[in-house]
Amino acid sequence: MQGKKITGFVLVLAVMLFGFGIPEKLQKKVDKEIEKVFGANDFTLEPINVPASLNAQLPAKITAHNFFKLTKGSEVAGYIFVDNAPSKTAKFDYLVVFNDNLSVVHSKILIYREEYGGEIGSKRWLQQFTGKTGQDRVDHETNIDGISGATISVRSMTTSMDNLLQTVGILQEKKLL
Repeated sequence: MQGKKITGFVLVLAVMLFGFGIPEKLQKKVDKEIEKVFGANDFTLEPINVPASLNAQLPAKITAHNFFKLTKGSEVAGYIFVDNAPSKTAKFDYLVVFNDNLSVVHSKILIYREEYGGEIGSKRWLQQFTGKTGQDRVDHETNIDGISGATISVRSMTTSMDNLLQTVGILQEKKLL
């Protein structure tokens, strides 16, 4: 019974932290992916705070609603980043999960809103980002495979991932992660 109370509290805390910036429908998908990657839902989320002067220089902008440290007890389990990127006429939402060493362990297209290009949501395509760190660069012309019919989305997701990886590298250098 005590475990259920703690888990319920953690989920409420997670909803409170995410509730200000992430719609409920998206929040449920994020929670599901976190449970899948970390095997449990008894974690806490702590927003990553970046000074405004540094944030203005980062390739990927960090807010209190898109980059979080996940802790289980007193140990850091990993980090998550939730954002959106443009497709041809709309935006798609995505999630990137890092382990405690800030290496990508999982990425997921949470909501894709176009008729074409949804193939970027395939596990096979997204696995190209697994293992990447802040020291790596990704580019749709050199080391990330394209998808016929999804060129705009491939470029957008790859650019977003590269910006995020560069940002993580900078934050690590500045000892903020």
